[in-house]
Amino acid sequence: MIMRIFQVVTRPGKEEAFGRFFHETAIPLMKGTEGIVSVLPGASRPDSPREFSFVMVWKDLDALKAFVGDDYKTPHIDPAEAELVESRSIKHYDLVET
Repeated sequence: MIMRIFQVVTRPGKEEAFGRFFHETAIPLMKGTEGIVSVLPGASRPDSPREFSFVMVWKDLDALKAFVGDDYKTPHIDPAEAELVESRSIKHYDLVET
C-alpha cells in the first residue's frame, strides 16, 4: 500500500474559504475515491492556521495513478482551490503494516 501525504499552505486571509472547500468538497471527494483504503484529513490549528493536510492510504500505485495520472509525484489541486493556495507539497511512502 502507498501512503500519500498532501499538505497545503493557504494564501494569507484565505484560511476560512479554504476551510470550507476542504470540509465541503475535498474530504467527501477523497473519501469517495476508488482505490483509497483510508483518508485522514488534518485541519488547521491555532498555531498553524494556514496549514491543512491529508494522509491517504492507497491500495497500490496503480490505484493512485488511476486517480491522478502517471505524474503522481506532482501535487495536483482542484481549479476551485488554486486561488486559495500559496504552496503545496506531496510525499509518498510504502505503508508499514504493524
